[in-house]
Amino acid sequence: MEYQIHGTVLQSVDVTLSAGESVYTESGGMAWMRGDIEMNTSTRGGLLAGLGRSLAGESLFMTSYICKSGTAMVTFTPAVPGSVMAFHLRAGESLICQKDAFMAAEETVSIEMHFRKRLGSGLFGGEGFILQKITGPGVVFLEIDGDVREYNLNSGETMRIDPGHIALYEPTVDYDISAVRGIKNVLFAGEGLFLATLTGPGKIWLQSMPIPNLAAKIRKYMPSSKSS
Repeated sequence: MEYQIHGTVLQSVDVTLSAGESVYTESGGMAWMRGDIEMNTSTRGGLLAGLGRSLAGESLFMTSYICKSGTAMVTFTPAVPGSVMAFHLRAGESLICQKDAFMAAEETVSIEMHFRKRLGSGLFGGEGFILQKITGPGVVFLEIDGDVREYNLNSGETMRIDPGHIALYEPTVDYDISAVRGIKNVLFAGEGLFLATLTGPGKIWLQSMPIPNLAAKIRKYMPSSKSS
């Protein structure tokens, strides 16, 4: 399998398959394709596995695209403006991702629910209790809102982050929440009551344009029923 990521703000990824190779994605995730490709849609692991993925932000059904002969190409695009990232995961290597981050992957890559263990981080962490856990071996493509910034946290090093800007992180990173100090900061800084705290060791990836933030900004300019 080979791939090439195209574009800047509205990226896409072309995945080139040889005979017998395949990738899978959520329902409706494919943008276009060419070549001798067979589609196979299933719950991928059974109904319970499909329901688990649904809780983690993906579809109940997954579709595999199998190259039957020669070479074929399948193109995937993100649902919103942002970045496409490719990760080559070793056997047993995992990433913890925000909901809806999964785009496509080789058949050997698994996706499942990931529960936040702390009550506070689940209630106030921006994405709820359930995230996505993606495990290798294989190549996985993730879609991230806006541009991506990568940081490597040393052991014990902490960053405080608006929860919506967390795209993904390695399992070695500890996720918690902390209260914003100072009544004026709470009332007027616009960051809410809590910030997320990510503590190393491990890598984290942050996104520049969380879709809920963009939707809230656009909502201010949408005509209301009263004004119409």
